[in-house]
Amino acid sequence: MKRFLSRIYYSFPVQLLLLHFKKFQVLLVFWYFLFSAVNGSLLKGFGVDSLYLAPEYQGSVSWLSVSFMGVATGIFIMSWNITTFILFSRHFKFLATTTNPFLKYCINNALLPLIFLTFYFIKATRYDINKELLLWDEILVLAAGFLVGLASLLAVSFYYFFRADKTIASRIVPVLSDPALFQEEFTEDAVPMQNNSRLIKVRSYINAVFSVKAVRDVSHYSDTFIDKVFSRHHFAAVIAIFIALLFLFVIGFFLDNSIFQLPAAASVTVFFAILVAVAGAFSYFLQSWSVPFFLMLIVLFNLLYKYEVIDPTNKAYGLNYNKNIKRPEYNRQSLLQLCTPEKIETDKKQMIEVLENWKRKQLSERPLLYLISTSGGGTRSATFTLNVLQQLDSISGGTIMHKTFLITGASGGMLGAAYFRELALSRMSDSTLHLQDRKYVDNISKDLLNPMLSSFVARDLASPAQKFKVGDYTYIKDRGYAFEQKLSENTGGLLNKQLKNMAADERNAKVPLMLFNSVVISDGRKMILSTLPVSFLMRPIYDTANAPYIDPDAIDFAAMFANQDPMNLRMLTALRMNATFPYILPNVWLPSTPVIDVMDAGLRDNFGQESALRFLFVFKDWIRENTSGVVLIQVRDRKNGGWEQPYESKKVTDVFTKPLLLLQNNWHKMQEYNQNDLLSLSMHAFEGKLLKLAFEYVPKQQEVPAALNFHLTRREKQDIFESLGTPGNKKMFEQFRATLEPQHSTYKPEKLVVKGR
Repeated sequence: MKRFLSRIYYSFPVQLLLLHFKKFQVLLVFWYFLFSAVNGSLLKGFGVDSLYLAPEYQGSVSWLSVSFMGVATGIFIMSWNITTFILFSRHFKFLATTTNPFLKYCINNALLPLIFLTFYFIKATRYDINKELLLWDEILVLAAGFLVGLASLLAVSFYYFFRADKTIASRIVPVLSDPALFQEEFTEDAVPMQNNSRLIKVRSYINAVFSVKAVRDVSHYSDTFIDKVFSRHHFAAVIAIFIALLFLFVIGFFLDNSIFQLPAAASVTVFFAILVAVAGAFSYFLQSWSVPFFLMLIVLFNLLYKYEVIDPTNKAYGLNYNKNIKRPEYNRQSLLQLCTPEKIETDKKQMIEVLENWKRKQLSERPLLYLISTSGGGTRSATFTLNVLQQLDSISGGTIMHKTFLITGASGGMLGAAYFRELALSRMSDSTLHLQDRKYVDNISKDLLNPMLSSFVARDLASPAQKFKVGDYTYIKDRGYAFEQKLSENTGGLLNKQLKNMAADERNAKVPLMLFNSVVISDGRKMILSTLPVSFLMRPIYDTANAPYIDPDAIDFAAMFANQDPMNLRMLTALRMNATFPYILPNVWLPSTPVIDVMDAGLRDNFGQESALRFLFVFKDWIRENTSGVVLIQVRDRKNGGWEQPYESKKVTDVFTKPLLLLQNNWHKMQEYNQNDLLSLSMHAFEGKLLKLAFEYVPKQQEVPAALNFHLTRREKQDIFESLGTPGNKKMFEQFRATLEPQHSTYKPEKLVVKGR
């Protein structure tokens, strides 16, 4: 038994696996990411596992989409094999004397890939049954697709290396004085080689026909021969990686075509494959100089960025970035100039004119003023928001947008609200448009992640810059552009307009006014994008005689960038600035002095309530005189109260990490606590004439809510729809019905009994 275990321990596959843990452990980090992603433990709650276990292509999970995942996995495995072969070849010189040494290396290096593939298939099968609701025959088709993709990539790769082996042999043999150096004499009695490496001792290996062979002694071979064989294989391996990068260049040029938009997980896996190759190249060529060289490279890139030789920044599409145009100063004094008392009064008068326009369109002399605030939460919030607005529109007899004056919010919720508003606008000219049609929910819930990550890998990292124009201004295509184009495609082009195209309809109160928010990263101020001047929202309303001076905590985007053609900004870009999910989407930098960049509105006001309440305070006198009260409709992608998913300590390491992650895990909850204070003060100020209706997405299984990203599974879409029928939401729909004039209500309780789609 001891001898048997010894043979296993000193076999090439086991020794190789141990070698990976002994040397260049950084390469194992990528395997860790893959295992964690498939297991669902990487960024838990953001749905990373769905990208791997149910990859989408052309809008659906299919045999083809999974085959792309198989190809990407094959690329990663080959990159892993190539890189480690180059790094470790000096530890197993006996391979140089065999035929097809790289193939034999891959066979013996297959333990880790086989473990991963087994793990992947188990997880994918469970996921497809429980989340994608697939039948066994459908699952088998998907599994076959993955295997075909993987096998095809491996077949092409090994064909390339087989040809390389023949070329290497034909070039080396004539050069060496002793042709017998290529003769293989494997016998059971072969003398185990005396390996000169301290890290690996091999007595047997698996050959190409999967039989165990003893390792022969290669001490009688010259170092010249061994080095020449390996160097030729190293060169062939580098060429293979170069071909893969060239392929990405080509993909990047044609990425606007959806055919070239790979599944998100496939893009990420290919990106990992490139990183493995880059990390291996650093280690191989620079050895102990790898870290110093990497630090020097960072310094070099910082200098190039500082002197504007390279420009990785993302811009607001439609805005004028010409350096010859005077840029606004971003400092305290300039912000104060944007919200002087005179400026605020002028802007308030303009907004009151819009309020008067809205009032004239209402049937009542003192109508209720409806405001909608919607929370961030990626595609799940966009989908839930559209579901809720469809129900409200049905209950109100198609008048919810007619009754609503203002819509504000964050991230995904604004995507759904903006789409619904444009649909309502289209219905005014097309009476056949059925606003409650489920296809619109399907549209907003379509995948947005695949084109972004495909762009990040194939365009942002690999391909040379490509440009496009908005009006007279030129911009570089990147993953921000890919996001906007896909959102436009999913919504039938309704959101592909500029702020100036919305201005007249909002000013005439034909549609609700929308406030698109984002947050300035340098100081946390809110950037408010609107077609109307909103200097009155730049700081809280306060008594100047009895309170210290309050600096602006928000910025009127159009006023600040008046010289940069702000109304030329694309609505798609305004939505993206409102929904800049960290790292997934690039931060947008703005042409100020100094330059500022902005990100997701949820960083400051994830529920949209802060902006809505400030608006109400500014115009409370007009509201008291002209309306019978205010109805604040809030659409939330999570339960009220902050009880869901508490941050609990489950590992001893949490003792150290919990204080650091406290803010991250409780960010939304702390916002809610503060906004509840604001709400209570507002209700007191409006003397009971402010009603809040909160619609909440409540998952059927509390521990597995829909993921917080730009991709939803079939089960998650169904779960979001069914959430409309929870007791809490039914009660809110009843209360909404009670606020309506009787002649406009078509609400029937049975409409909310959800039995699936």
